[in-house]
Amino acid sequence: MSSDIDIRVTGRAGRITFTRPQALNALNYDMCLAIDAAMRQWESDDDIALVVIDAEGDRAFCAGGDVAALYRSGTMGNYRDGRDFWRDEYRLNAYIAEYPKPVVSLMQGFTMGGGVGIGCHGGHRVVCETSQIAMPEAGIGLIPDVGGTYLLSRAPGRLGEYLGLTAARMGPGDTILAGFADHYIPRDRWADLIELLEASGDVAQVAAHAEPAPAAPLAEARDEIDRLFAAETLDEVRATLEAADSELATSALKAVRRNSPLSMACTLEMLRRLRAEAATIRQALELEYRFTWRSMEDGDFLEGVRAQLIDKDRNPQWKHADGILPDAAVRHMLAPLGEDGLTFEGEERVMRIGFIGLGNMGAPMAANLATPGHEVIGFDMAPVEIDGVQMAATAAEAATGADVVITMLPNGQILRDVAAQVIPAMKPGACFADCSTVDVDSARAVAAEAEAAGLLAVDAPVSGGVGGAQAGTLTFMAGGSAPAFAVVKPLFDIMGQKAVHCGGPGAGQAAKICNNMILGVTMIATCEAFALADKLGLDREKMFDVVSTSSGYSWTMNAYCPAPGVGPTSPADNDYKPGFAAELMLKDLRLSQQAAGSADADTPMGQLAEALYATFVEEEDGRGMDFSAMLPRFEKRHRS
Repeated sequence: MSSDIDIRVTGRAGRITFTRPQALNALNYDMCLAIDAAMRQWESDDDIALVVIDAEGDRAFCAGGDVAALYRSGTMGNYRDGRDFWRDEYRLNAYIAEYPKPVVSLMQGFTMGGGVGIGCHGGHRVVCETSQIAMPEAGIGLIPDVGGTYLLSRAPGRLGEYLGLTAARMGPGDTILAGFADHYIPRDRWADLIELLEASGDVAQVAAHAEPAPAAPLAEARDEIDRLFAAETLDEVRATLEAADSELATSALKAVRRNSPLSMACTLEMLRRLRAEAATIRQALELEYRFTWRSMEDGDFLEGVRAQLIDKDRNPQWKHADGILPDAAVRHMLAPLGEDGLTFEGEERVMRIGFIGLGNMGAPMAANLATPGHEVIGFDMAPVEIDGVQMAATAAEAATGADVVITMLPNGQILRDVAAQVIPAMKPGACFADCSTVDVDSARAVAAEAEAAGLLAVDAPVSGGVGGAQAGTLTFMAGGSAPAFAVVKPLFDIMGQKAVHCGGPGAGQAAKICNNMILGVTMIATCEAFALADKLGLDREKMFDVVSTSSGYSWTMNAYCPAPGVGPTSPADNDYKPGFAAELMLKDLRLSQQAAGSADADTPMGQLAEALYATFVEEEDGRGMDFSAMLPRFEKRHRS
């Protein structure tokens, strides 16, 4: 991800920079998810006043979506990857358009397709002398998507039809005329503008730096474009262009003959509907998704990408190339999708969720999923009752018909055993999401079994303890494919406050055990330091005041202090009743050392922490105590 996009906070600005200029900053699925996650975090951060989106390189802000990957999966009969990507990309487009804070986009060079979806829906869209914006999707068998039909339907006169059917490129003046940009600022002034935005958080700086837009050639051609593209059907537009005798008509006709007839006919119909309804961007994106959802199986997308980007023979064999395009074909591509239709935040469909493992963590997690109306079917070996959760007699019964199956289990062997029962019962395309903390090898083995059965798979151990499970403030560390993560992320958002996609299968478990190895080691060091301070006669409160604001700062000191009466309230203030039990820390440390052995990693501090917690739990009185109860242990001990 780091080589594709740079997301950070500088001053009062959330900063998003595309960093793959060698690929014209093409947009992929992981980049979409990263942008969405960052902007959602910044939305509630009062220190961030605005968002600035820009790109490295001179040739392109973002020349479109990375459709080659979708082509590869589509040609193998996997249409889900494309559908998942378009769904979450479109949700991001709507989110940018509706974002409650100012969004500034600076678009040099080419901005096309997916780049339009990122750069052209915010409220402060900047172009420069090199800007070239276009919607060329009809050339690869798509329609102007990512909210492109929304922008085109609002363009003056029939510019929308002209730009959507011909893929004509707009220079800076035309982009402002057509409503794809707001301000013209020469490129050599952008660095100063960004610095001011970062320092001040004042979006008025954008307008203050703007200069009069260059001439807009489309303004002079408006009357002719309106006449040539006034017809309602593709056949009529073609006939008008063929009958006209002008340079513009000849050029437009050449483009119309080159592009997908089905895509162009659907584009015309979509613009007509959106314009008549004065539609919102959500309505436009929902209509676009009907087309793209069907585009691989029933449209020209795969053939278009093959001809333009894969084989590059520029000779696509379009459907309906004979000129006979029945109205039924357009109606089919734009028909509602039923339960597969695009939804947005606040209107997601109800999911059927199987939840297996309803102990101290799983029970409140399942209850939180049931609260907003999801259908949750639970199973546990022990008899339990949870408000809103229907109980099943077996794990397989809980998984039958589920969109997502979530497991919360004690160890890797039990996970493997449950997976063997559950995976055969799951419907094709469903997602298996394991939220247990288990060994990496088990996580990867179960993911492989799920994927072999035609399922999506995510390993997503959690951090936050029982309190976080009850409050819905867990952190999820997820491994698996981007499409799988996208399916379960809305559920993680209900159960937690943060979900991080860490990489492929097993990456979530790897992140969890590395995190908890740090946690175990630092808790021991924190407890040792307090015990030493006591013996040196240093007041605990004074020690906390010094360490919590200096180089000894750590989560175990500042947020989970093991000394009672010092710092924020923690289990130490409740007789060390467990928030995170010492035996669970021992389990995680053992997992870390098992992984270290498999990876041939030298982790001496992790080994020592494991040994100390093993002694504490198995030979002393640590079982059933919080892992911070190491402090009273060290208080009683003397130097050996």
